[in-house]
Amino acid sequence: MDKYIKNFSGEVVEALQNLPAEEIAKALDIIQATYERDGRIYIFGNGGSLALATHWVSDFNKTVFNHHLDAHVRRFQAIRLPSTESELTAWANDVGYDMVFAGPLKNYIQENDTIIAISSSGNSPNVIKAIELAKSYKIPVIGLSGFDGGKLNELADAKILIKTKPGEYEVVESVHGTILHLITRYFVNYFDHLVERGVRL
Repeated sequence: MDKYIKNFSGEVVEALQNLPAEEIAKALDIIQATYERDGRIYIFGNGGSLALATHWVSDFNKTVFNHHLDAHVRRFQAIRLPSTESELTAWANDVGYDMVFAGPLKNYIQENDTIIAISSSGNSPNVIKAIELAKSYKIPVIGLSGFDGGKLNELADAKILIKTKPGEYEVVESVHGTILHLITRYFVNYFDHLVERGVRL
């Protein structure tokens, strides 16, 4: 059991030591620019990636601004797609599962927006459909993928690829969660710094 624990944690540590720092920095710049132009951030994925998207929306909309929750602070506008389970099943049942992200995205999308797409394989058809819609509007795409990155890594503007053997979902999703918290912590510190300098948000 001890060997198993060390082996798994070692795989995660190795992946963390090889984070694509330049691509993460690019994602930070995209998110900051989206905030500055008052755009929205749409986040989505399947299964564990959808759970991560939900977590990310919570951290962007609340945790980042924990110290500045007054009426005068403009905040992130992060939206998980779909925003409700009933919407998800309606699109899946009535139109097709390949449209569960692109369908709701079409309702909201504007030129100032950004999307964060999460897919371990990088090849989930419903994720790719939404990315193609975003690209048609020329809005930035931040892609979190694993394995060899798949089509998501090809299409994304910020390509956050966690390279692993195919099928190592647990490692990829663990590292994706760490990246979520890395980005959250960055913006907590960023906005704290602005407030300390007297910048009105």
